[in-house]
Amino acid sequence: MKLIRYYTITLLVLLLVACGKPQEQYTKIVSGDIVVAFGDSVTYGYNVSKAQNYPTLLAALTGWNVINAGISGERADQAKNRIPSVIEQYQPKAVLIELGGNDFLKRRDVKAVKEDLRAIIQAVKSRNALPILVAVPSLSPFAALGKPSDASIYRELADEENIPLIHSVFSDVLRNEDLKLDQIHPNAQGYQQMTDGMVIQLRALGIL
Repeated sequence: MKLIRYYTITLLVLLLVACGKPQEQYTKIVSGDIVVAFGDSVTYGYNVSKAQNYPTLLAALTGWNVINAGISGERADQAKNRIPSVIEQYQPKAVLIELGGNDFLKRRDVKAVKEDLRAIIQAVKSRNALPILVAVPSLSPFAALGKPSDASIYRELADEENIPLIHSVFSDVLRNEDLKLDQIHPNAQGYQQMTDGMVIQLRALGIL
């Protein structure tokens, strides 16, 4: 079943890539490099064990030294004040940025959320690390009907800031009742699928 799941995810991602613009190649991150997973409860691993959260799973699949810097409930406007000290502490090669969900739940202005995320991206760039943006589902009627999709600001930011985007994997997990704890959090199986999808896209981007 795991093999079937892996190849199914691989096929879906390759189809998405084929339908989109050509993938830019980024500097490869090798085994042992420090990577910070910076985000909210989805990064922290809400209601799953440490072994089941996505930063731990990603470390196992890549060989990277992945630091879990997720804080449950954090918004992008709060996180932008935290990112400089996190980078200073860990000196990472790259930072995975998974934020925005709590901002959407609080009905913050989407343009303001986008600029807060941009500030985080630019802080990472200024310290010579690679920002990798993880798209988060928008709060929409489609999401309420169980058909979430990535908020448009993530693709916009990736294009404007010329950085890699991990797209669709979070939204796809939340479309499947068997893969989520609630409407906004993956369960253990969902984290595994999310991480598998991230790895496939990281390889396509030349980062892994």
